Amino acid sequence: MATQGHSKGQSVNRPPLFDGKDYTYWKTRMEYFLQGFDFQIWSIVEEGDLLVTNEKDKWTEDDRKKISLNCKAKSILCCALSKKEFNHVSACKSAMEMWQKLRITYEGTDKVKETRIDILVTQYERFQMQPGESITQMFSRFIDITNGLAGLGKINEMGDMVRKILRSLPSSWTPKVTAIEEANDLKKMLLEKLIGSLMAHEINIERL
Repeated sequence: MATQGHSKGQSVNRPPLFDGKDYTYWKTRMEYFLQGFDFQIWSIVEEGDLLVTNEKDKWTEDDRKKISLNCKAKSILCCALSKKEFNHVSACKSAMEMWQKLRITYEGTDKVKETRIDILVTQYERFQMQPGESITQMFSRFIDITNGLAGLGKINEMGDMVRKILRSLPSSWTPKVTAIEEANDLKKMLLEKLIGSLMAHEINIERL
């Protein structure tokens, strides 16, 4: 049974569940879970099994610990997959092989990955607030793009994202944009602070 306050797949004591949807979101959460659970387990998933050179009948206590960790890494990944997704990787011999197969299945080869990055970069560069869109709705679209890029290994700097949000606002927001630029060092400004300021201004506009 899931811990109270957490839906299935959301407990801090169990890995996030992947059912074939939103792989990038799951992968990021799974990385955090494994790193927090046991960083050595994460290393096994990312880099491969701990090496044991002795024959089984000559295993030392250290060998057995390595085998146990290798099996635990594979077991945790299995527990994080729905039956359908488990079937895709059930023939894999190691946790790293499972992890890589999922990555290739849902992110594609390096060439496909580059194409996806190009598409998201274009969306990022052309990002604009839409007519009738609230700050919250606009920010949600923006985060979907930046998270998608981050999941593919392309991280945008905070200052760049702050400037991008400000440039995406319509001309009616120009006085507010100018005030923010004059009052803050945009290179150091947190995105959350910016959005909070914009939301407060939006509420004030609605009161008029």
